[in-house]
Amino acid sequence: MEEGDGTGTFTDETWAIWEPLIEAVRPRGKTPPHDLRRTIAAIFWRHENGAKWRSIPAELGPWWRAAQLFIRWAKLGVWERLLELVQDHHGVALGMTFLDGTNIRAHHKAAGAQKKGPLSKSETIVKHLAALAAAMAQKCA
Repeated sequence: MEEGDGTGTFTDETWAIWEPLIEAVRPRGKTPPHDLRRTIAAIFWRHENGAKWRSIPAELGPWWRAAQLFIRWAKLGVWERLLELVQDHHGVALGMTFLDGTNIRAHHKAAGAQKKGPLSKSETIVKHLAALAAAMAQKCA
């Protein structure tokens, strides 16, 4: 993903790696997703930055399209299948990011029970996929 403009759009080299993986796991419907490359970049951008859906930059397309695709795919288990596919076929080739948790401080209200619902697991998975995409972009650059 490009670093220069800060929007996190996929470079051609990065998209060439991600596109076959996404096509392998995405559900087949009556109509294919509109501008899938931008929409996936918007989803990854949102999860990299921890922003709200409405904060997605306009050049990544409408925020509601990214939110709608994320929620629909989360309910269908697409993100889990994509993560498994990436780990099985590419493993470390896509890069790994490790954080030392001793230096990360949470807000005092962050303590508590786990999130519930079908989207919480997908949120974590997409954050991991976004980190892989960012690491891969740095290798390509």
